[in-house]
Amino acid sequence: METESKGTRSGGEQIKQEKMWPSLKENMKYLNDELGVGENYDIVYRVVQVGGREACIYFIDGFCKDEIMQKLLQLFMAMKPEEMPDNAHEMSKKNIPYVEVDLQTDWEKIIYFIMSGIFALFIDGYEQCLLIDSRTYPARSVSEPEKDKSLRGSKDGFVETLVSNTALIRRRIRSTDLRMEIFSAGEASKTDIVLCYMAARVDHDFLEELKAKIQRIQVDALTMNQESLAECLFDKKWFNPFPKFKFTERPDTASAQILEGDIVILVDNSPSAMITPTSIFDIVEEADDYYFPPITGSYLRLTRLLIAILTYFVTPTFLLLMAHSDWIPINFQFISVKETMNLPLIWQFLILELAIDGLRLAAVNTPSMLSTPLSIMAALVLGEFSVKSGWFNSEVMLYMAFVAIAGYTQPNYELSYALKFMRILNLILTQLFGIYGYIAAIIVFVIAIVSNKTVSGKSYVYPLIPFNPKQLCKRLLRYRLPHSEKQ
Repeated sequence: METESKGTRSGGEQIKQEKMWPSLKENMKYLNDELGVGENYDIVYRVVQVGGREACIYFIDGFCKDEIMQKLLQLFMAMKPEEMPDNAHEMSKKNIPYVEVDLQTDWEKIIYFIMSGIFALFIDGYEQCLLIDSRTYPARSVSEPEKDKSLRGSKDGFVETLVSNTALIRRRIRSTDLRMEIFSAGEASKTDIVLCYMAARVDHDFLEELKAKIQRIQVDALTMNQESLAECLFDKKWFNPFPKFKFTERPDTASAQILEGDIVILVDNSPSAMITPTSIFDIVEEADDYYFPPITGSYLRLTRLLIAILTYFVTPTFLLLMAHSDWIPINFQFISVKETMNLPLIWQFLILELAIDGLRLAAVNTPSMLSTPLSIMAALVLGEFSVKSGWFNSEVMLYMAFVAIAGYTQPNYELSYALKFMRILNLILTQLFGIYGYIAAIIVFVIAIVSNKTVSGKSYVYPLIPFNPKQLCKRLLRYRLPHSEKQ
C-alpha cells in the first residue's frame, strides 16, 4: 500500500493512516489504538470466524439492536469457506441479508461511523470495511410538545433522534421535491445537521450560502446544539435582541414552512427545528392560527400582535403619566396612584421585572409535586403581602401582572425577552428624560426591528418594508385564498 501506517517521522511528526490494510491484524491494532478499546468499556470488539476467515466486529454497546446482531452473527459463523466471496463488494451484495450496508476504506469515515453506533465488520484479506447500520438510539416517545401546544392540531412532536424527526416531516410531505441533506459540525462532537427544503421553492443562493457556512464551522463541539449552530451561522449584531431564527417542536409547523420555501434545520440531540429565513411576522405566528376558521384565526393573530404591543407600552406609559398627572384625561383619573409611594415607581417596576424572572426560573427548577405550593406562596408574597408591606403599590402590581401573563401569549421565547429588554430601556429613559426619553426609547425600538435582517440578508419586517399591501394583509389576516390563486 502507498499509504503509511501510524507512526512518527524522524522529526517527531505523527503520521495518521488514511486507508485500511487487507491484513486484519494490522487493522485491529490500528483501530484498537484509535478507539482506546482497553480504556472504553462500551466499545466492544469480538473476533469471529466468517467462512473460514478470521474476522472482527466493532460496535458501541447500547447502540446496536441485539436481535439483528445475533441473527447476523449466526449467519456469518454458519458460512462455509466455499461460500465466501473474493471481495467485500460481493460479500455485501450476496451474503448479507440486510438493507443498510455500506463499504468504506477511509479510516476517518470508518471511525466516525463506529462512533455513531454503526456495526463494523472487518474480514481478513478484504480491503474494505463492511458497515451495517443496525443502530438504535435511546429515545423518548413522540408526544405533544409542552411549549407548542395546539387545540386542534396534531399531538406529535419532535424528539432528540434525528431519524425520527426527518420521518415526521416525510410523513407530511410525500413529494420527490423534498430534499434532506446531511452535514456534520464539531471537531470532537461531529454533530449531525440536516437541511430540509423543497428544491423547486427554496432560494438556492441562500441555500448554497447556508451550506458553505455550515461547512466552514470551526468549533470543537456544538455544546448547546441549535443555539451553538445559530451563533455560528449568524455572528453579527449580537446586541440586537430580536430573534433571527424561529424554533418549533411541531412537525406540522416545520412542514408548512418548508412548503412555503423556507429551510428547516434539524440538529441531532435537539427536539426542535430551526426555521430560516424568518421575519417578525413569521415569529409571531402560531399553529392555532391555521387550525381554526379564517375569522377565528385572524382574531387570534391580531389579538396576539396587539398584546405584544401592549406589553411594551403599558408600564412606560403609566410611568410617564404619573410624572405628568395633568396629562391624564378627567375620565381616566382613576388610573392615578392613590396610596403613598414608599419606593419610586421606576424602582418598583424594575424590582418586579427581576422578581418575575426569578419566579420563572423557580418554576423551571421546581419539582412538579411542589409546583402548587410554589404558586400559592408566590401569589401571597407578590400579591397581597407585598402591597400591604408598602413595598409596592396595587396599580404597579396590576400592570406588571398583565405584562407577566401577556408575555406567555408569544409562541417565541426570544421575542418575549426582546420586548422585555426594550421595555426596561424605555422605563429607564422615561425616568431620566421624561417625554424625550420615552420618544427616544420608541425610536430605538423601531430602529432595532427595522434595521434587523434575516439570516438571508432580507428585510426583517417584510412586507411592511418594502411595502407590499397584498402580502401584508396575508400576514395580518388569516383568510382562505381562491383555489386558482397560487400561494
